[in-house]
Amino acid sequence: MTTHQDHRTVSRPDKVLYPDAGYTKADLAEYHEAVAGVMLPHLAGRPLVMHRFPDGIGDSGFYQKEAPAHVPDFVGTTTVAAGNRRGRVRHIVVGDVDTLRFLADQACLELHRWLSRADRIDEPDLIVIDIDPPDGVDLAVLRRTVRATSGLLAEVGLAPHVMATGGSGYHVVAPLERSAGFDEVRALADGIAGRLVAEEPDALTTEQRISARRGRIFLDTNRNAYGQTVVAPYSPRARPGAPVATPIDLDELGRVAPAGYDLRSVRRRTAQKGDPWADLSAGAVPAAAARRRLDRL
Repeated sequence: MTTHQDHRTVSRPDKVLYPDAGYTKADLAEYHEAVAGVMLPHLAGRPLVMHRFPDGIGDSGFYQKEAPAHVPDFVGTTTVAAGNRRGRVRHIVVGDVDTLRFLADQACLELHRWLSRADRIDEPDLIVIDIDPPDGVDLAVLRRTVRATSGLLAEVGLAPHVMATGGSGYHVVAPLERSAGFDEVRALADGIAGRLVAEEPDALTTEQRISARRGRIFLDTNRNAYGQTVVAPYSPRARPGAPVATPIDLDELGRVAPAGYDLRSVRRRTAQKGDPWADLSAGAVPAAAARRRLDRL
């Protein structure tokens, strides 16, 4: 049986994961411990995909869906259908701070979560529009797109929430009642994105091929499919400076860049402000009701 002391052990704690910022494995573990109170509710019950960088971000990392063969006994897992010929996949499910520390020990810099929970894996409780800008886009235009997306979600009865991804864009997320499958939720996301593109075809696109986007902001709905994942709130990103995916209030949007918070500053933020998404699930509605309202617009 693993002891509690073992839970807290990080091998090679001085291993540098972010060379520019000097952050180590021990720093990553300490970060997870500091933000566990706001991070864990967003991971509870959800299959996880790990983005690991054993040699730090200076080297190429890799995505790992399958839990390691010999995970410690305190690490939760769930086995779900892969949705392809792989059969079934056993994923890690994060339920406590010790599991977060284990992930830090695995040099898992990014935590990517499913949009459904293991107890009802076929019924997502989140819908996501990933607002993905091309290089060099005006930040004012990007923010205008976030506001327009949030406005349309609200118009169809959803409760929009915004996250600065720690990358180049923003996510607009809304909670759902668990009453629809992934295909229905994906169709709703496609309908919302299509309506936004129709209103601003010169600025926005849903084109999958980068060459066909022609400098327009990509409204990505692909994450709303079975087995797909999105970066978890408060997950670090594998980018220089150690930016963090950070939930924000919509009225903060004009002050927060996509990579506006990092491992250090997000700790101060959560200590002072808490989690803007703490009551996210309270606004859940059925996807079917939102679809009916979208069709009536």
